Amino acid sequence: MANMDMIPLKPERKSQLEEYAKRRGQDPATALDEALAAYLEWESQDFAEAVHGVRQGFEDLRAGRTRPAAEFLADLSRKHDLPR
Repeated sequence: MANMDMIPLKPERKSQLEEYAKRRGQDPATALDEALAAYLEWESQDFAEAVHGVRQGFEDLRAGRTRPAAEFLADLSRKHDLPR
């Protein structure tokens, strides 16, 4: 496992990070930490919402709350004016 105190960055990513930090008046380490924290929070929430959606879909299926695919696709085509 790589040493977490020293993570190599590609030169172009390092340059982007330095510009990002400068725009925010931060040092690169702080800017990277905050950007990474924000991304990880978003990813965690996105994952939880996806799991919830799958569980809800499974519960709907088990409870018989379904409709034929042809009906769904026809409604989708009408709603978005898609060719049939």
